[in-house]
Amino acid sequence: MGATDNEIIERIRAGDSRKYALLVNRHKDKAFTLAVRLVGDRREAEEVVQDGFMRAYRNLEQFRGDAKFSTWLYRIVYNLCMTKVSRRRWQPEIVDVHRGEMHDNVFVDEEEIGFDERLENEELKQIVVDEVNLLPEKYRTPITLFYLQEMSYEEITEVMNLPLGTVKTNLFRGRNLLRERVLVRLKGEIV
Repeated sequence: MGATDNEIIERIRAGDSRKYALLVNRHKDKAFTLAVRLVGDRREAEEVVQDGFMRAYRNLEQFRGDAKFSTWLYRIVYNLCMTKVSRRRWQPEIVDVHRGEMHDNVFVDEEEIGFDERLENEELKQIVVDEVNLLPEKYRTPITLFYLQEMSYEEITEVMNLPLGTVKTNLFRGRNLLRERVLVRLKGEIV
Protein backbone atom coordinates (compact mmCIF):
# COMPACT_ATOMS: atom_id res chain seq x y z
CA MET A 1 0.00 0.00 0.00
CA GLY A 2 1.23 3.48 -0.84
CA ALA A 3 1.57 6.50 1.34
CA THR A 4 -1.49 7.91 3.08
CA ASP A 5 -2.94 11.25 2.03
CA ASN A 6 -1.53 12.89 5.14
CA GLU A 7 1.96 11.49 4.44
CA ILE A 8 1.79 12.81 0.88
CA ILE A 9 0.62 16.21 2.13
CA GLU A 10 3.57 16.38 4.52
CA ARG A 11 5.96 15.66 1.64
CA ILE A 12 4.31 18.39 -0.45
CA ARG A 13 4.59 20.84 2.44
CA ALA A 14 8.25 19.86 2.74
CA GLY A 15 8.78 21.02 -0.84
CA ASP A 16 8.04 18.03 -3.07
CA SER A 17 5.18 19.61 -5.02
CA ARG A 18 5.27 16.82 -7.63
CA LYS A 19 3.65 14.51 -5.06
CA TYR A 20 0.39 16.43 -5.48
CA ALA A 21 -0.20 14.36 -8.63
CA LEU A 22 -0.63 11.34 -6.35
CA LEU A 23 -3.51 13.05 -4.54
CA VAL A 24 -5.06 14.13 -7.83
CA ASN A 25 -4.89 10.60 -9.24
CA ARG A 26 -6.27 9.13 -6.05
CA HIS A 27 -9.32 11.42 -5.80
CA LYS A 28 -10.07 12.68 -9.32
CA ASP A 29 -12.67 10.05 -10.26
CA LYS A 30 -14.84 10.50 -7.17
CA ALA A 31 -14.50 14.29 -7.34
CA PHE A 32 -15.59 14.19 -10.98
CA THR A 33 -18.53 11.90 -10.21
CA LEU A 34 -19.67 14.30 -7.51
CA ALA A 35 -19.26 17.34 -9.75
CA VAL A 36 -21.06 15.89 -12.76
CA ARG A 37 -23.97 14.81 -10.57
CA LEU A 38 -24.26 18.29 -9.10
CA VAL A 39 -23.75 20.47 -12.17
CA GLY A 40 -25.25 18.07 -14.72
CA ASP A 41 -22.68 18.73 -17.44
CA ARG A 42 -19.46 16.80 -17.99
CA ARG A 43 -17.48 19.75 -19.39
CA GLU A 44 -18.49 22.04 -16.54
CA ALA A 45 -17.75 19.25 -14.06
CA GLU A 46 -14.22 18.89 -15.46
CA GLU A 47 -13.67 22.64 -15.00
CA VAL A 48 -15.02 22.52 -11.45
CA VAL A 49 -12.82 19.56 -10.49
CA GLN A 50 -9.74 21.16 -12.00
CA ASP A 51 -10.50 24.40 -10.16
CA GLY A 52 -11.14 22.40 -6.97
CA PHE A 53 -7.78 20.65 -7.14
CA MET A 54 -6.03 23.96 -7.86
CA ARG A 55 -7.72 25.62 -4.88
CA ALA A 56 -6.91 22.68 -2.65
CA TYR A 57 -3.25 22.86 -3.69
CA ARG A 58 -3.05 26.62 -3.14
CA ASN A 59 -4.64 26.22 0.30
CA LEU A 60 -2.90 23.02 1.36
CA GLU A 61 -1.19 24.85 4.22
CA GLN A 62 -4.66 25.52 5.67
CA PHE A 63 -5.54 21.81 5.70
CA ARG A 64 -5.39 20.90 9.38
CA GLY A 65 -6.02 17.19 9.08
CA ASP A 66 -9.11 17.27 11.33
CA ALA A 67 -11.02 15.54 8.52
CA LYS A 68 -9.75 13.32 5.75
CA PHE A 69 -8.19 15.11 2.78
CA SER A 70 -10.90 13.64 0.52
CA THR A 71 -13.64 15.18 2.68
CA TRP A 72 -11.88 18.55 2.61
CA LEU A 73 -11.43 18.34 -1.17
CA TYR A 74 -15.04 17.27 -1.77
CA ARG A 75 -16.20 20.22 0.32
CA ILE A 76 -14.25 22.53 -2.00
CA VAL A 77 -15.69 20.81 -5.10
CA TYR A 78 -19.19 20.88 -3.59
CA ASN A 79 -18.96 24.62 -2.91
CA LEU A 80 -17.70 25.31 -6.44
CA CYS A 81 -20.57 23.25 -7.87
CA MET A 82 -23.15 25.08 -5.78
CA THR A 83 -21.70 28.42 -6.91
CA LYS A 84 -21.86 27.34 -10.56
CA VAL A 85 -25.40 25.99 -10.23
CA SER A 86 -26.62 29.11 -8.45
CA ARG A 87 -25.22 31.32 -11.23
CA ARG A 88 -27.27 29.73 -13.94
CA ARG A 89 -30.76 28.50 -14.43
CA TRP A 90 -30.14 24.79 -13.95
CA GLN A 91 -31.90 22.23 -16.12
CA PRO A 92 -31.09 18.64 -15.16
CA GLU A 93 -29.29 16.71 -17.85
CA ILE A 94 -29.34 12.96 -17.61
CA VAL A 95 -25.71 11.96 -17.39
CA ASP A 96 -24.44 8.41 -17.18
CA VAL A 97 -21.41 8.47 -14.90
CA HIS A 98 -19.77 5.17 -14.02
CA ARG A 99 -22.93 3.17 -14.74
CA GLY A 100 -23.82 0.76 -12.02
CA GLU A 101 -21.58 2.05 -9.28
CA MET A 102 -24.56 2.62 -7.00
CA HIS A 103 -23.80 0.29 -4.10
CA ASP A 104 -27.15 -1.27 -3.45
CA ASN A 105 -28.61 -4.75 -3.46
CA VAL A 106 -30.31 -3.85 -6.75
CA PHE A 107 -27.17 -4.82 -8.67
CA VAL A 108 -25.76 -8.31 -8.92
CA ASP A 109 -22.64 -9.94 -10.35
CA GLU A 110 -23.13 -10.09 -14.12
CA GLU A 111 -21.20 -13.35 -14.52
CA GLU A 112 -23.74 -15.18 -12.37
CA ILE A 113 -26.75 -14.34 -14.53
CA GLY A 114 -27.91 -15.06 -18.06
CA PHE A 115 -28.14 -12.64 -20.98
CA ASP A 116 -31.83 -11.78 -20.45
CA GLU A 117 -31.32 -11.14 -16.77
CA ARG A 118 -28.17 -9.14 -17.50
CA LEU A 119 -30.10 -7.00 -19.98
CA GLU A 120 -32.85 -6.40 -17.40
CA ASN A 121 -30.20 -5.58 -14.79
CA GLU A 122 -28.57 -3.04 -17.14
CA GLU A 123 -31.95 -1.45 -17.81
CA LEU A 124 -32.63 -1.26 -14.06
CA LYS A 125 -29.22 0.32 -13.46
CA GLN A 126 -29.96 2.95 -16.11
CA ILE A 127 -33.38 3.68 -14.59
CA VAL A 128 -31.79 4.17 -11.16
CA VAL A 129 -29.03 6.41 -12.57
CA ASP A 130 -31.61 8.44 -14.52
CA GLU A 131 -33.82 8.86 -11.48
CA VAL A 132 -30.91 9.84 -9.20
CA ASN A 133 -30.00 12.55 -11.72
CA LEU A 134 -33.58 13.87 -11.60
CA LEU A 135 -33.84 14.05 -7.81
CA PRO A 136 -33.88 17.50 -6.22
CA GLU A 137 -30.34 18.59 -5.28
CA LYS A 138 -30.98 18.29 -1.54
CA TYR A 139 -31.58 14.54 -2.06
CA ARG A 140 -29.31 13.89 -5.04
CA THR A 141 -26.17 15.17 -3.33
CA PRO A 142 -26.34 13.12 -0.10
CA ILE A 143 -27.32 9.99 -2.07
CA THR A 144 -24.34 10.54 -4.38
CA LEU A 145 -21.97 11.13 -1.48
CA PHE A 146 -23.26 8.17 0.54
CA TYR A 147 -23.58 5.53 -2.17
CA LEU A 148 -21.13 6.57 -4.87
CA GLN A 149 -18.49 8.30 -2.77
CA GLU A 150 -19.06 5.90 0.14
CA MET A 151 -18.86 8.73 2.67
CA SER A 152 -20.05 8.40 6.23
CA TYR A 153 -22.85 10.57 7.61
CA GLU A 154 -20.26 12.68 9.42
CA GLU A 155 -18.24 13.25 6.24
CA ILE A 156 -21.38 14.27 4.37
CA THR A 157 -22.21 16.80 7.11
CA GLU A 158 -18.77 18.32 6.63
CA VAL A 159 -19.01 18.44 2.84
CA MET A 160 -22.54 19.85 2.76
CA ASN A 161 -22.18 21.95 5.93
CA LEU A 162 -25.47 20.58 7.27
CA PRO A 163 -26.44 19.15 10.65
CA LEU A 164 -26.30 15.36 10.98
CA GLY A 165 -30.08 15.12 11.42
CA THR A 166 -30.68 17.01 8.18
CA VAL A 167 -28.30 14.73 6.28
CA LYS A 168 -30.00 11.61 7.65
CA THR A 169 -33.45 13.01 6.89
CA ASN A 170 -32.49 13.99 3.33
CA LEU A 171 -30.95 10.57 2.73
CA PHE A 172 -34.06 8.84 4.06
CA ARG A 173 -36.43 11.00 2.02
CA GLY A 174 -34.22 10.81 -1.05
CA ARG A 175 -34.07 7.00 -0.91
CA ASN A 176 -37.85 6.82 -0.51
CA LEU A 177 -38.44 9.22 -3.40
CA LEU A 178 -35.93 7.31 -5.54
CA ARG A 179 -37.60 4.00 -4.70
CA GLU A 180 -41.04 5.42 -5.61
CA ARG A 181 -39.79 6.86 -8.90
CA VAL A 182 -38.01 3.65 -9.90
CA LEU A 183 -41.10 1.57 -9.10
CA VAL A 184 -43.31 3.92 -11.15
CA ARG A 185 -40.89 3.63 -14.09
CA LEU A 186 -40.78 -0.14 -13.76
CA LYS A 187 -44.57 -0.43 -13.64
CA GLY A 188 -44.82 1.84 -16.69
CA GLU A 189 -42.42 -0.36 -18.66
CA ILE A 190 -44.18 -3.59 -17.65
CA VAL A 191 -47.65 -2.36 -18.69
